[in-house]
Amino acid sequence: MDSADSTATSRLADLPPVHGRVLAVGVPGPRRERLTGTLLAAGHEVVHAAPGEVTARVAHAQPDAVVLLDDAGGTIADRLAVIREVRAAPDGQVLPLLAITPDPRPADVADMLRAGADDCLADASDPLELSARIEARLRRLPVPVERLPLDPRTGLYSGAHFTDELKRELRRPGRPRPKGVMAMIAIAELSALESRLGHRVRREVAERVAGVVRRLCDDAASERLGWDGGDGHLLMLLPGIDEEEAERRLAAFAHAVAGTRFTVAGENVRLTPAIGWTPLAACADAGQAVERARDAVTESLRHGDLRPVRYARWMHPAAARGRHRHRRGGAARRRGWWPSALASALVPLLGVGAPFLLYQQAHALLGWDLGSAMYWVVVAGLVFSSVLIVLECLFSLDAPARPDRPGQPYPPATAIIAAHLKNEAATIVDTVESFLKLDYPAELEIVLAYNTPHPLPVEEMLRDIARRDPRLVLLPVPGSTSKAQNINAAITRVRGEMVGVFDADHHPAPDSFQRAWHWLSGGYDVVQGHCLVRNGDASWVARMVAVEFEAIYAVSHPGRTRMYGFGVFGGSNGYWRTDVLARIRMHGSMLTEDIDATMRGLTAGARFTVDRTLISRELAPTMLAPLWRQRSRWAQGWLQVSLKHLWRGLRSPDLSPRQKAGLAVLLGWREVQPWLTLQILPVLLYSAWGAGGVTQLDWAVPICLLALAFTLFAGLVQGAFAWRLAAPEMRRRRRWFWRYLLTSTLFYTHFKNLVARHAHLKEALGQRQWHVTPRTGGSR
Repeated sequence: MDSADSTATSRLADLPPVHGRVLAVGVPGPRRERLTGTLLAAGHEVVHAAPGEVTARVAHAQPDAVVLLDDAGGTIADRLAVIREVRAAPDGQVLPLLAITPDPRPADVADMLRAGADDCLADASDPLELSARIEARLRRLPVPVERLPLDPRTGLYSGAHFTDELKRELRRPGRPRPKGVMAMIAIAELSALESRLGHRVRREVAERVAGVVRRLCDDAASERLGWDGGDGHLLMLLPGIDEEEAERRLAAFAHAVAGTRFTVAGENVRLTPAIGWTPLAACADAGQAVERARDAVTESLRHGDLRPVRYARWMHPAAARGRHRHRRGGAARRRGWWPSALASALVPLLGVGAPFLLYQQAHALLGWDLGSAMYWVVVAGLVFSSVLIVLECLFSLDAPARPDRPGQPYPPATAIIAAHLKNEAATIVDTVESFLKLDYPAELEIVLAYNTPHPLPVEEMLRDIARRDPRLVLLPVPGSTSKAQNINAAITRVRGEMVGVFDADHHPAPDSFQRAWHWLSGGYDVVQGHCLVRNGDASWVARMVAVEFEAIYAVSHPGRTRMYGFGVFGGSNGYWRTDVLARIRMHGSMLTEDIDATMRGLTAGARFTVDRTLISRELAPTMLAPLWRQRSRWAQGWLQVSLKHLWRGLRSPDLSPRQKAGLAVLLGWREVQPWLTLQILPVLLYSAWGAGGVTQLDWAVPICLLALAFTLFAGLVQGAFAWRLAAPEMRRRRRWFWRYLLTSTLFYTHFKNLVARHAHLKEALGQRQWHVTPRTGGSR
């Protein structure tokens, strides 16, 4: 033994003995008298109690320790009853309790320790050992975890002590309306982890997640962290800050947790925090604050998109049940038609009638010739749009080529297929089988993340395929209402380092994952592939969409990426680094969740690119009605993204001037253009009114004819480039391209502009429901 050990041992030996008042519990008799003599000889004060008198004696005698001397003829049930009697007394919960039994069988000892005894020894033990054990307990008083302000293993407040802190904050003097928020954090994967790894993972998960909070918080002392052991939820009190700052902190915490891989019970896992919060100023007491945060976290769990959810009254379970009954009765469906009808009526009124009256009245009352000025604005807008189209075509020729070989070995990869089975049952089996034929040199899993309102026969077919091929993982997402929720539910369960995201009708090319990894291993975070229509023979609408997709994916996307320095889109035939998608997630409240994810990823520093040779074949709508619904959702979704990200992107210090110019075009000009082109009608009406009739107009205005000619020329250029850069199987369909040019000039361009204007007004009227377009089978 070295000198340090000798010194420590001598110090322990020199500690003075600890004496206290000991309550000896047992029936009177020789055994109790012998115990009393031992305790008195050791310097303790002794008081007695018979079984059944313990609660009263603990309250009045106020002992420092309890020694239970069980009756030699008693049963283990009698001993446990006395232990529980001691622990039931308020002052007895923190007292050292030793049990002395004549026959300490292991099973009985285990039962007594679990019931609340701190120690157990045989009746024949040496008196010196008994005295030492009592002394050791008096030196280190046992305190139940729930009685400690902080859990010694997690460092978090227990639920009761957190509630006490919350009450103090709500009653803080000088603050009639307390400033701050109370948040509750649930982990979406907790139940699955617990079922696989056991109950102990709850505490481990809470400890790991709390560690992230402490790393992020500069003023951690002002934030209180608690743990609800029953539900496994983390509790957070952020006092003295406004709601905007609180939401910013909670969002930063959520993304930090989602971007971290944790070791729980020896496994490497990814966690999805769901955060619900409520402002303290809106809560009457601590119980209401906790209840509201719990309702909000339930809503946050439904989405899994890392966004903190503020409590709203409709989230209360009673209100939610009322809303469900209201919807089930069909009232929501009956109300759903009028915003669309009103938007259709408002388009000509706001786009034509109102501007004409403005031009007319401005000239009549003020002498201002606004109509003529707007004429030049419209001409300039047409020319500007045409120039952009031609530039996109030219830049698409110089799109960066895919690296010939990967920069790193092929890692495990995952394909996520998001499906709403009710509408996509006809295609999903064919889709799954096409994915199982993919050629990838490393491990490839296919995760089908789906929602369905009720069981369907196709599910049994899918289960049969999964039993035959373990690469297929079926992931039902109960309560999901969007593609985003399905993807979010899948992203933390995938094994691949690369994730491909697909709709339920996609058939990727066999080598698509290999080609995608060439980009991702070269420094990119997302690569968007080329979506090719595979049912163009079904109708003239499908053929028109097939050519349009070539103009989009073979020309516009590569050209814009080269022009502006970033790619867009990543939701269908898009390949992500798993860590990036896990941090960004998809937001189900956005109608184009993939564009929104692109913008959030771009401002977070992610690199996006496009590859037109990365092909996946999908189905196009075959009739105008489903095409209208699809494009209406796209147009409204783009508007949502523009409203959310345009101004934020233009102010971002992390984007280059070229990228900001690209955002101005993609998110600004595309929303103005449909309304600007419509202004030709009120301008013509105004001109006819000023000239005295339509017959008096001079239609051969050179600048107008030149603008029209240049616009038509830009359309021809785009069509020619689309054919030249199209996939080989589409390039053979030359007649489709000629028909598209004619149809686009006479009808389709105006159709898309009409859809965009209609979608803008639907967004203004608050109609944001997502109607999934039904899929039908198509040729490969």
